Amino acid sequence: MTNGETVPRLAIITPSYAPDFELCADLHRSVLRHASEGVEHHIIVPRRDLPLFGRLAGPRTVLHDEAEFLPRSLVAVPGTKYRVNLRRPALPVRGWILQQIIKLAAAARSEADVVVLVDSDIEFVRPFSAETFRRDGVVRFYRKPGDIDGRLPRHVRWHEVSRSLLGLPASPPPYHDYVSSLLAWDPVIVRQLLERIGPRWADVVGAQLHFSEWTLYGVFVDHLLPESVRSFATDDTRCHAYWDETPLDQAGLRAFLGRLRPEDIAVMISAKSRTPVALRRAHLAAVA
Repeated sequence: MTNGETVPRLAIITPSYAPDFELCADLHRSVLRHASEGVEHHIIVPRRDLPLFGRLAGPRTVLHDEAEFLPRSLVAVPGTKYRVNLRRPALPVRGWILQQIIKLAAAARSEADVVVLVDSDIEFVRPFSAETFRRDGVVRFYRKPGDIDGRLPRHVRWHEVSRSLLGLPASPPPYHDYVSSLLAWDPVIVRQLLERIGPRWADVVGAQLHFSEWTLYGVFVDHLLPESVRSFATDDTRCHAYWDETPLDQAGLRAFLGRLRPEDIAVMISAKSRTPVALRRAHLAAVA
């Protein structure tokens, strides 16, 4: 408590699975090391992976079965990472879309004042708290103005789908970019967003072939909420990111981490880069 005010609560949400366990374990250690007291890390995995991830559970860590955040109509297809929606069984719901449904549902259910959605291939390297992502009671909103146009057709499609789901009229690009490696959400806003789509929002999202939860949240905030909610908009990710799918070697890691800024609180080295875990551990330990 400070001057009679309640300390804001922060929750970290990470969907993961067995192939990313070592990365998730490193992320988890970085949360425990750098997060302020009271920050909880919620790790969400398929039921089959609960025993493996169970070793990460602790007083500040909550392990969840992903089924907690999915409607019962979404049933697993044995031997695959897909699920089928019994209410719309024509096509399976792909793993990428499932992960986005889980993120939205987990954020909406959170009782924290701010949630930060963090994938397994991120590590925190600087101290942080809820106030890192809030200002005057407003949650930090990532937006890079006018950065999406025909050069990024997939991103354009995400905007078109988001506008359709939210009942907004079509509008030509350019659009703002809302996609980043480290993003904060206000759970209250997520609940309002899902209410806008409707009670069976997971069915609607699960039926999409092209969808971005980051873009959906950004379009909702920019076009359906008052200016006061956007008062903490920024294009600074505060996460030093490597998105390429080429592995980093010793020299590449040194060069990449040499560009880390003092204001960056996290580092993302894409799991798709296949950078050796032992190598990234050694180099990240030197900057954390």
